[in-house]
Amino acid sequence: MTPPPVPRATPTRSRASTREPRPTYQCDACGHQPPKWVGRCPECGEWGAVIETTVSGPTVAGRVVSSRVPGEPARPIATISAAPAKARPTGIGELDRVLGGGLVPGAVVLLAGEPGVGKSTLLLDVAQQWAAVAGSPSLVVSGEESVSQVRLRAERMGTLHEQLYLAAENDLGAVLGHLDAVKPGLLVLDSVQTIATQASDGVPGGVTQVRAVTAALVSVAKERGIATVLVGHVTKDGQVAGPRVLEHLVDVVLHFEGDKHSSLRMVRGVKNRFGAADEVGCFEMHEGGISSLADPSGLFLTRYTEPVPGTCVTVAMEGRRALLTEVQALIGATVAGSPRRTVSGLDSARLAMVLAVLQRRTERLTLHDREVFAATVGGIRVVEPAADLAVALAVASGGLNLAIAPTLVAIGEVGLTGEVRRVGAVPRRLAEAARLGFRFALVPQGCGPESTGVSQDNMRVLEVTDVRSALQQAARVSSE
Repeated sequence: MTPPPVPRATPTRSRASTREPRPTYQCDACGHQPPKWVGRCPECGEWGAVIETTVSGPTVAGRVVSSRVPGEPARPIATISAAPAKARPTGIGELDRVLGGGLVPGAVVLLAGEPGVGKSTLLLDVAQQWAAVAGSPSLVVSGEESVSQVRLRAERMGTLHEQLYLAAENDLGAVLGHLDAVKPGLLVLDSVQTIATQASDGVPGGVTQVRAVTAALVSVAKERGIATVLVGHVTKDGQVAGPRVLEHLVDVVLHFEGDKHSSLRMVRGVKNRFGAADEVGCFEMHEGGISSLADPSGLFLTRYTEPVPGTCVTVAMEGRRALLTEVQALIGATVAGSPRRTVSGLDSARLAMVLAVLQRRTERLTLHDREVFAATVGGIRVVEPAADLAVALAVASGGLNLAIAPTLVAIGEVGLTGEVRRVGAVPRRLAEAARLGFRFALVPQGCGPESTGVSQDNMRVLEVTDVRSALQQAARVSSE
């Protein structure tokens, strides 16, 4: 008995392909599109003007999007000039380094940082330099301070210039009025969270207000070619306060970092459409304001008359800049229970890992019941793995009471098995150490001159494979 034939499945057509043009209705008199046919147009009141049409073209939210003549036709890329996007130096070398050469007319920069770190002081100096060099006025609008307060700071810094204008406003319309009157080449708005507009709902500093104010300022800056710097608040975890779209609207995002108890300040690039986004600028705060530090490595080193146990020097990378940093370690007395592990400027988790490796992979070094204190010099924070070897040598030097040669630097990441792993930018690190007079360097296997082909004059580079061999090489160099 033959089985019944299986019915063949007919191919189904997608819903998009079977959908017929949807009828729509439009008024011939005013162009209004009611949802259904009516005898009288609800917009203009004309009788018999609503006719049926057919949707042609893409739709957004049920409405047809029709094409229009663009304001400027598309051109071949080779015929477009790049001169309008050329950066103009601000007169502050470290800030120009982070910005990629200076401020671009029409660019919008967002500078964020904790309260009291020095954002207003830095930008007041930038505005004065722009007014003195660029040949166009600069306008500083403060939403948090009065013009008298800003004047006192400017007088203390010596930034009084006839082309530097000040205003204290909290309304976006008033800010735009100042732009019409002054016609500046640079606008500094301190801060964007204090400006509100009546065209948007919400309270000043809210998500809706911040988004609307920033979008309006970006549009004005692009239209008039005004270099604009917006000061932004930060949250408890150090992120820019407000909606995330705020960072997408602007061209450059900078973070101003620094410890209130230290004079060192750093401007770190997070986003930059006109240059590298991993540059770092160093500044020093003092009574007269803020100044650039073209060579800040000396701030993070201590010059000893005699070698001291518990110290070791490494080379940290801040963006593309190599900075020599001293790591100090103090091994306390034996205590019962859980000993303290205190760090300053280092990653506590990496210190705990280095202590465990030293305890397990080396001899004559007992750390599990002793207090350990580790810190960096000068207020710099070093969290990259390249400092692991220097931390290990500093802890071992303090625990064994053996001083390391002050002319030695250690670079490398320490693994859980005690091996020393390779890190990036070793030639640049070694070049900076050799420039400052260091004669010995401990580097991972494969990072020496024979492997990289980059030799350092007046410096002896020693390759090490693990922590034990690094301790032996450091002891040998210190005894020479």
